[in-house]
Amino acid sequence: MERFDANVLLDCYRRGVFPMAESRDDRGIFLVDPDVRGIIPLDGLHVSKSLRKVVRKEEFKISFDTCFDQVIAECARKTENREDTWINGSIDFLYNQLHLMGHAHSVEVWKEKKLVGGLYGVSIGGAFFGESMFSRKTNASKIALYYLVQHLNARGYSLLDTQFMTDHLRSLGGMEIIRAEFHDKLKSALRIKASFHPIAAPPLP
Repeated sequence: MERFDANVLLDCYRRGVFPMAESRDDRGIFLVDPDVRGIIPLDGLHVSKSLRKVVRKEEFKISFDTCFDQVIAECARKTENREDTWINGSIDFLYNQLHLMGHAHSVEVWKEKKLVGGLYGVSIGGAFFGESMFSRKTNASKIALYYLVQHLNARGYSLLDTQFMTDHLRSLGGMEIIRAEFHDKLKSALRIKASFHPIAAPPLP
């Protein structure tokens, strides 16, 4: 059996499938290719008036790729609203390897020099596969997603995959498409030569 390493994981993403685990304590992983896929159109992020005000106040500081390992650890941490997580030790290790290879990235949200929110995902060509996000302050994960979308647009990406759809993502402009449509969008995105290399996000109009 082929060893499941970071390079095999990249090939999985190129085929449109991604890994999960049953729980934090489960050592195994399995691959998922949903019939219906969640995406956020990069020209369709819904920015509410309240979120717009938060961004303009600049209460939060934003960074890219400064503490990837800490972001994934926070995403995996149990909370009052989430007793378990699908991010186990194997997934943690694989994505940190992808980060060292330049394919996994994080957006960090800071307040008073404390990490209060963020997200991470995988970048290949013009596709960004969002994996998980966390928030320790109101609006922190929304702020991370806002800056991610601005960043992807500035860098020439065409696809933001959210894997599954939630009410939270739907409120931000997320939508569901069938598997075949997702795979068509993915093929087009993989032909784009985009780079996630951090640059300053443009100001909110």
